[in-house]
Amino acid sequence: MGWNVGDTHEVTVVEDLKRTQIVQYAGASGDYNPLHTDELFATKVAGYPTVFAHGMLTMGMTGRVVTDLVGAENLLRFGGRFTSQVWPGDDLTVHATVDSVDEGVVSFTLSTVNQDGKEVFSGYAAARA
Repeated sequence: MGWNVGDTHEVTVVEDLKRTQIVQYAGASGDYNPLHTDELFATKVAGYPTVFAHGMLTMGMTGRVVTDLVGAENLLRFGGRFTSQVWPGDDLTVHATVDSVDEGVVSFTLSTVNQDGKEVFSGYAAARA
C-alpha cells in the first residue's frame, strides 16, 4: 500500500456497544472487575451511571484497525492511553492518520472517538511500510 503523510483511515469498529460484548470481553480477558459487569456495584457502590467497557477492549478494537491496515506481521509498535470511558450504547470510530513514512516504516497517530466525537483512546502505531 502506498502511504502518504496526512492520509487518514476511518473505520467504525462498533455500533451500539452491548453489555453482552463487555461481559464477553471480561470472559475472554479474565478481567471480571465489577465496574464492567455488575450494574449494582457500578452504580450503587462506585457511583457511575452504569457499567462501562474495559479500556483494553477499546484498545483491542483500535489495534485491529491497525493490523487490518498494515498486517499483524508488520506491526512494530502500538500503544496509547485511555482518555474517556466507553459506555453501553456507544458507537466507536477509529481514525488512523499517517504521521511519517521513513526508511520503510510508516507511523500513525490513532484516535478512537465515540458518536459525540469525544476521544476515548489516543494512541500511536508504527509498522513496516
